[in-house]
Amino acid sequence: MWWRVGNSRRWWSIALTFVMAGWLSLTLGQAHGQTVETPAQFAYLIDLSSNTVLLEKTADVPTAPASMSKMMTVLMVLERLKSGALKLDDTFPVSEKAWKKGGSKMFVKVDTRVRVDDLLRGIIVQSGNDACIVVAEALAGSEAAFAAQMTAKARELGLTNSKFVNATGWPEDGHVMSAKDLATLAQILVTDYPEFYPMFSEKSFSYSGIPQKNRNPVLSKEIGADGLKTGHTERSGYGLTASAKRGDRRLILVLNGLESTSQRAQEAERLLEWGFTSFEGITLFKAQDKVEEAPVWLGERASVPLVIAERLAITLPQQARRKLQVSIRYDAPIPSPVKKGQVVGKLTVTAPGMEPVERPLIAGADVSPLGPVGRVLALTQHWLARVLP
Repeated sequence: MWWRVGNSRRWWSIALTFVMAGWLSLTLGQAHGQTVETPAQFAYLIDLSSNTVLLEKTADVPTAPASMSKMMTVLMVLERLKSGALKLDDTFPVSEKAWKKGGSKMFVKVDTRVRVDDLLRGIIVQSGNDACIVVAEALAGSEAAFAAQMTAKARELGLTNSKFVNATGWPEDGHVMSAKDLATLAQILVTDYPEFYPMFSEKSFSYSGIPQKNRNPVLSKEIGADGLKTGHTERSGYGLTASAKRGDRRLILVLNGLESTSQRAQEAERLLEWGFTSFEGITLFKAQDKVEEAPVWLGERASVPLVIAERLAITLPQQARRKLQVSIRYDAPIPSPVKKGQVVGKLTVTAPGMEPVERPLIAGADVSPLGPVGRVLALTQHWLARVLP
């Protein structure tokens, strides 16, 4: 640990360890520079605990997503359930178009009504194209109108490389999503809809007396997987959007353009395992943790706590953990008055092979200025300290 003071600015850097009241050592940072090969044409792996991208291969390129785009169909339903516009016990009618639709099916029956709860599982677990059309027609009047709503929602969510032509992922020109957009959509489903997300981990579902298994191959592996959706067409190849959680870390993986179901299963398991074992993550600071006590000039308090506003988590390759450096910068002393929440400094995390991570440091309390008498006394004491030996 070393200190440097000059030009009224104070630097504090910690090369290996950082110890404070109630705190442990800092040893990790964001991950960069790790490479791994994959036969997938498109790949994206992100650690949500620190928002760190671990693997990226043509991840911004729009491509045919096949049934992985059904996650957007599900999101359109969940959004209405969360707002109260829909209930799980509500029922939707089955049209002849939905009943006749080919490909993977839930096996709904024409001229019947199906509960929203069953339709969701029919889409998530059974990948039912018929269930998607039932939902689309009920919510928008037609599949085309629903697809337009899906595209509008994608823009609202920042999915800039996605466009929907249908509700199912059926191969049609212009129906595209990028691997990064699929990962973002998966993250929204995981974080914003925790009450419904467990549906993605269900391994089987029966409807019309027909049991079907979930096609997600990683759900049966001992790697912490709990979702989300597979996809396959001749145009797209074999794809998977998967999520797995171990401890405080959650990884989301998107693969597309693989050659077989076995290759998809092997790659998904291999890359998720690689993400968990080759990298390490830790929460460096919780929201509102105190980082430093900074002196205040002419304030009713001699110092003010500097706190970090938001949780700071870092992910690093295992071999980089000993080379992390943390520094904080602020003008010292901080002039009064100081307002709680005022940005007064900056915390920076660096390590070889990674982009610096910066977070603002804010005042953790109000500090009022001294009154006239107090200012005179403080200035006198400061002057005497400078002139007297």
